[in-house]
Order: sequence, then C-alpha cells, then structure tokens
Amino acid sequence: MGKSSFVNTLVNRKSLARTSSEPGKTRLLNFYNIDNTFYFVDLPGYGYSKMSKEEQVKCGNFIEEYLKNRNLIHLVILFLDIRHKPTENDKLMYNYILRSNLPFLVLANKADKIAKTKVDSYVQDIKKELGITYSPILPFSSENRIYSNLVLEKIEEAL
Repeated sequence: MGKSSFVNTLVNRKSLARTSSEPGKTRLLNFYNIDNTFYFVDLPGYGYSKMSKEEQVKCGNFIEEYLKNRNLIHLVILFLDIRHKPTENDKLMYNYILRSNLPFLVLANKADKIAKTKVDSYVQDIKKELGITYSPILPFSSENRIYSNLVLEKIEEAL
C-alpha cells in the first residue's frame, strides 16, 4: 500500500522507514518520532501480503488491540489503493474505525498511477463503495508528491 513510502515522503527523507518492493513487509509496530512533536506509527498491513490466514487474523487482532487501547491517537490514516475497489478487509477496517470514534482520514494512495483527470472519479468510486457521505478521501502519491500538501494540512489539523 505504500505506508512506509508515505512516511518517508512526509518527513522528506528517503530511508527513515524501510520500503520494500514486496507488499506486506511490515509485521510489527514501527514508531517514527517526528521532531519530538508526534509519532507516526506504522501498523502492519492486513490486506495483500504473503501472510497465512492465521497470521492475517493475528495481525488484525494486533491492530485492533493497538487502536482500542492507545489513548493518544490523534489521527488514523486508512490507506487504500486508488486503482482498486476497497476489499472486504478495507470495508471491515473502515467500519471498525467508524465505530471506534477515532479521528480518521482515508488516503487513496498511488494516485500517480492513474491520469490526473480521473483521480476525482476514482475517489468518488471509493466513497460510494465504502458508503462515505461526509468524510473526505484524499488522493496521494509518494512517487511524485502530488497532494502531499493537502495531506500534511489534515495531519496538522489533527495535531
């Protein structure tokens, strides 16, 4: 999904967070201290990876436990691939975040992979698929940094 690339892009460093060409490499919580002001916390992915079903369930429980028991969460960012419809796991996570009453942002990553003229249409498709009527979905691309200023503004608002 590009979570590590997202962290690197927003802090303007190439290798703070380790990236991999193989999805699903994050298996632990990774904490990134940003100027002693706040932390980005990279949680394991729950979607496409080479994890067994048992590992995916474990990972899902791990994510849920973290989100439920952490007191100082200012913003949860749900990463989706703009090129694809949300998966059942994406829908489950979105609904879990809604029920938890945590502040959140849906990020439609990999926006550089589609034509700029189609970004809004793809975002609307994701909103429709998830049943979002009031919350924004922000497109994003680590590759060419498009939309990164808007995402930074939303993070700053949450802090």
